[in-house]
Amino acid sequence: MIYTCYEMIRDCRANRPEGWRYFVRQYVPAMRRLLERYGSEGAQLNRVLAAIHKPESNLFQVMEPAPERAFLAELRQQVIAETDSPAPAIELALDSVAAAWQPLTVVERQAAWLETMQYSPSETGEMLRMSAQTVEKIRGRAADLVRGQVDTWNQTLLAANGPALGRAAVAAHTASCPPAKAFLDVLDGRTTWHGRDQMESHVPGCWYCIDHFCRLLEAVAVLRAIRPLTEEEAAPLDRLMGIEREKPGVWRRWFAGSAR
Repeated sequence: MIYTCYEMIRDCRANRPEGWRYFVRQYVPAMRRLLERYGSEGAQLNRVLAAIHKPESNLFQVMEPAPERAFLAELRQQVIAETDSPAPAIELALDSVAAAWQPLTVVERQAAWLETMQYSPSETGEMLRMSAQTVEKIRGRAADLVRGQVDTWNQTLLAANGPALGRAAVAAHTASCPPAKAFLDVLDGRTTWHGRDQMESHVPGCWYCIDHFCRLLEAVAVLRAIRPLTEEEAAPLDRLMGIEREKPGVWRRWFAGSAR
């Protein structure tokens, strides 16, 4: 029987061990990959798991269609929230970025925004299906535009301010922002003309949506690159989180007994 992400969300929300076992095996590898990029894996993984396991965690409210990518995008936000990031030497406000990048197209803004998420030109190009050289040109222009908006500037300004810019973008959410499914339809090539018109009228001026789309791009890339934990790898995390061991089914117990 196939156990789905929908069922995991339902079971974790109800604090059932089968949901938590699936979460550990399927999503801890993604958490580790995200922590390698945004923090340090070590003790921070335990801290993120403890925060997610609390009854007040809202992570398991995600029930979007095609939930795995939408769920991982929200999990990424939990990882970022629990990750210690140093204060940037030069602060950069989202308003300054938004004003500077007015001349850029939506795709150019996405290519530039992925720099705040610490993705290289080659990684960004793969996500957006463009060459690394094109990404570098876009980012060069984006950097020049930001430089014209601020008093102090350096080459690492966007990446250093990435966490703060991401939080500001999330706070910019409005009731008119499309759901994750609309962005996933774009990624999967299923967008209708009506849906495309709605996206094109709203997204260019919305930094929540720019950020959300980039997070979904990241989720797709992360899911492609990971494998589930083995039972041996998952066992210490099960103990850490107090997850009950899986009881063998009736037939498994019967065969185990008959083999003795």
